[in-house]
Amino acid sequence: MNHTESIDKPTAAYDPQIEAWFTYHSPNEDQQKRYVELRAAAKNMAYAIKANTKPSADQSASFRLLRECVMTANASIALE
Repeated sequence: MNHTESIDKPTAAYDPQIEAWFTYHSPNEDQQKRYVELRAAAKNMAYAIKANTKPSADQSASFRLLRECVMTANASIALE
């Protein structure tokens, strides 16, 4: 089986958006630079959060949401 084949038969009609969402997209050079820029900005924000908040559930949530933000932005770059 190659990496584009599904293990299970689809239960719904083919959808190109679903195919794009769940397919690996290797980055080109421009995309790689944008990934690095986003991670650097998020890292700065994470340090600002750590410096300005006390350890708490809210601090943990802010880190988790920041990571989610970067992952979603990365998906936006990958899927252009």
